[in-house]
Amino acid sequence: MGRKFAILGGDMRSAVLSDLLKADGNEVMLFGFDKLGQYREEDRSLEDVIADAQFVIGPLPFSDTNEKIDTPFYTGEILVEDVLELLNKSQLFMGGKINDNIIDKAIDKKIKMADYFAREEMQVLNAIPTAEGAIQIAMEEMRITLHGSNAMVLGYGRIGKALSKALYGIGANVYAAARNYGDLAWIRNNNYTSVNISTLQSDISKMDVIFNTIPQMILNGELLNYIDKNCVIIDLASKPGGVDKSSAEKLKLNTISASGLPGKVAPITAAKVIKDTIYNIIEELEV
Repeated sequence: MGRKFAILGGDMRSAVLSDLLKADGNEVMLFGFDKLGQYREEDRSLEDVIADAQFVIGPLPFSDTNEKIDTPFYTGEILVEDVLELLNKSQLFMGGKINDNIIDKAIDKKIKMADYFAREEMQVLNAIPTAEGAIQIAMEEMRITLHGSNAMVLGYGRIGKALSKALYGIGANVYAAARNYGDLAWIRNNNYTSVNISTLQSDISKMDVIFNTIPQMILNGELLNYIDKNCVIIDLASKPGGVDKSSAEKLKLNTISASGLPGKVAPITAAKVIKDTIYNIIEELEV
């Protein structure tokens, strides 16, 4: 017999996730999708949907405000506090990028909770559609080909690694920037040009496209002055991002905020990754 899941809010990844779970023989109830006709809940209340589920799945990202669950396809709102009040100790609640404050509240209420985005397998596989989406944006915005261009990747974490590899495969001249000396060594080992974050200005003026993956202010007003006016800047970092948007606007630089790409460019692939990660969590917790 399949498991019982409730999916609360989210973007197309969550909607597709419901289809994938159903295809595996699970019972799935949705709440927070009334803007999508095919995923419209059948007049069931939030209370009923949660009460009938073994596993309650929140979206990625879980909440921008820490008060309301992210519900881009819902005309109403789902309050985090309401969900925590409705959960019982026998259920497992999962979401992506859950704020520590919400986790603390769940712990206080003795609710079992897991952040599926914190899992290594989730983040590694999620980096692939992020990299592809970033390249798609670059191709649409640039006036030259990526092949033969100077492309800088700021940060050499999971996304930085996937993006650098993809850009190199296209034929771009990849400049990968990091602080960690071990990362800089791996960058050189992969035949990219290594750049220390502390000395960005020496190379940044030569770039045709810059991808930022670091979730802190990296491209400040001072550094932006060194960037060529024709360069495309794509900020992949979570809000508030790593680019001084006010300074970039004054300098008339083409800056694109592009967080959450997997849900926009490859929701089916992204949903499969979430589903597999959720199954891994359930298996490990033996629930």
